[in-house]
Amino acid sequence: MKRFYKAAGVGETEGGFRVELDGRPVRSPAKAPLVFPSRPLAQGVADEWAEQGDQIDAHSMPLMQLSSTAVDLIPAKRPDIVQAISAYAGTDLLCYRAEHPQPLVDRQAQLWQPLLDWAALTYDAPLHVCAGLMPKPQPEEALAALRRVVERTDDWYLSALQTTTGVCGSIIVALALLEGRIGAEEAFEVSQLDETYQIEQWGEDAEATKRRANVRAEIVACRRFVDLLRG
Repeated sequence: MKRFYKAAGVGETEGGFRVELDGRPVRSPAKAPLVFPSRPLAQGVADEWAEQGDQIDAHSMPLMQLSSTAVDLIPAKRPDIVQAISAYAGTDLLCYRAEHPQPLVDRQAQLWQPLLDWAALTYDAPLHVCAGLMPKPQPEEALAALRRVVERTDDWYLSALQTTTGVCGSIIVALALLEGRIGAEEAFEVSQLDETYQIEQWGEDAEATKRRANVRAEIVACRRFVDLLRG
């Protein structure tokens, strides 16, 4: 789409804030009003619009994408999205450890176990760890506790949680990131640990480099989205 405005800014509206292009409010792709809960988030989205060139590149506007998801998709499909996110707890990345080589085993224990311990203490949701790829049933009480965490989030937070969980392959990493237990770079390191180890042994091709850059960018965007959401 060709750029059709000169300036992007933030204005107040009933219930929160809005992004304005030449004074006109931005709407979601489904044409719904975009009412932002916090001014910092609205400003972050306005900055994305302001930074566009002659052509608008939606992929360069992650805050706008997450905001649109919160307004258009989450309310319409909330039960399904809650279920999809919660289901990650049953097969969470952090629970499946390598049997060898020992350096990878040690690294997984060093980086992954503290996050599982944090989740157990924070959410009363202790998850079992196993070696190998065969699924191991998790305690129903822990699964229910993590589902309650997901259920009580608002639509805006849930938008970021959905993306982060999918990108990281772990609801524990996603919650740790969005709750400030770890930063974006650590979330990337933790979720990409196995692949990083393989790259250290065998090298990295161009496709993997590009994919990992996209993963890092999504993680960074989701953390920034939640930080701005909280003002």
